[in-house]
Amino acid sequence: MPGKIRTAQAVSFDIPPEQQLGLHNRWHPDIPAISSIKPGETVKIECIDWTGGQIGNNDSADDVRDVDLTKIHYLTGPFDIEGAQPGDLLVVNITDVQPFDHSPWGFTGVFSRKNGGGFLEEHYPKASKAIWDFDGIYCTSRHIPGVRFAGLIHPGILGCAPSAEVLAEWNRREGELISTYAHTHEGKIVAQPPNTTNAHAGKATDEIKDKIAREGARTVPGRPEHGGNVDINNISRGSKTYLPVHVDGAKFSVGDLHFSQGDGEISFCGAIEMAGIITIKFDLIKNGMKTRGLKSPVFRPGDVAPNFGPGRYLTFEGFSVDEWGKQHFMDATVAYRQACLRAIEYLKQFGYSGEQIYLLLSCAPIKGSIAGIVDIPNVCTTLGVPMDIFDFDISIEAEPVRRDLDRPSKMVSDSDTPKMLPLTDVAVAGKNLPRFSLLTSSRIGRPARELAKLAVGPEHI
Repeated sequence: MPGKIRTAQAVSFDIPPEQQLGLHNRWHPDIPAISSIKPGETVKIECIDWTGGQIGNNDSADDVRDVDLTKIHYLTGPFDIEGAQPGDLLVVNITDVQPFDHSPWGFTGVFSRKNGGGFLEEHYPKASKAIWDFDGIYCTSRHIPGVRFAGLIHPGILGCAPSAEVLAEWNRREGELISTYAHTHEGKIVAQPPNTTNAHAGKATDEIKDKIAREGARTVPGRPEHGGNVDINNISRGSKTYLPVHVDGAKFSVGDLHFSQGDGEISFCGAIEMAGIITIKFDLIKNGMKTRGLKSPVFRPGDVAPNFGPGRYLTFEGFSVDEWGKQHFMDATVAYRQACLRAIEYLKQFGYSGEQIYLLLSCAPIKGSIAGIVDIPNVCTTLGVPMDIFDFDISIEAEPVRRDLDRPSKMVSDSDTPKMLPLTDVAVAGKNLPRFSLLTSSRIGRPARELAKLAVGPEHI
């Protein structure tokens, strides 16, 4: 009979995350493994929330406004998978994901435009926050009343360490992007180069820590060679993810757990972020990158999914014409933003504020899709809102009745200026910055040309 599932790594709520040797917040091949796992073994891995506990269960959005984004994301790992070698595929079978019993809550946030911003920052420049309470598989929020839905719990981040060559390639191409925009879009930030501020390298020695801080890739974007911060909501219970292995032992890490997330995670800190425990069974496909012809991760969703019928979604369309009437060419980002804005305006008539719906669209089981990508000049995107998450009728046929649903208090920060904005190139780093949603260097005090030097060296500028 199978024995008790062991905990491969525990975390502490009492020790600062930067002092916990089982955590790290950069990608680098030299971060030492914290333990080993056998292929075929199932283990539990504990994770803190992605900010490292910076957000509190309270009614103020000031902690979201003031969050230090140089620290993100805190991941648990890396783990050596015994026998894993470069060229293999690591099979990650997620069997369960749960919040901690002592912490049955999560949060959704919109960051200040001066400290991270978001998909709709032109319309919602101030920080806002909703706290969600968990009741089994369901969640509700005192900040967004009239809504209840089941979570599809999943990790936002899972990946294997890059090799030195892969890491150099990441820094090269992202540095070139920064360099290009330094010449054509002065003062814009388009990528997150390595940065030493608050870099945490787990069990690394001081000498290696310095190297990792200088070279280590930020965890902000997902990348094709290893996945990383992909924020795919149906990599959940029962799913299988096939990850390319680039170093001996694979050095697998996981974190950024979400109770629920809408497609796109539009509010930046847009899932229901939580701390919790993920249970994973690991397998290996030897030489799988070659024999299966894979260079990037592939996954199979599990059989757990929100149970809404096709006819129970109210679906909004968006096109490549922005809210100011400007025509864009085949721009899916503009199109999806329009679908989001139309959904917000529609749902506001029932009594919600725009901030409440912005937060809700980011974390509820919203379905986003590209409906058409070939009919120039407009991409057509759709955003489907499940009508059954509301305790009243939101259908077009229903007469809109304005309810007492707005909860202003302090869920929206009074100011959009953080108390202590770190003067670093990553102080405004976004989890999922949309294409061409570029942040100005005036928010961080360093011009884009300097950032390019950090990433690729002055000889390339």
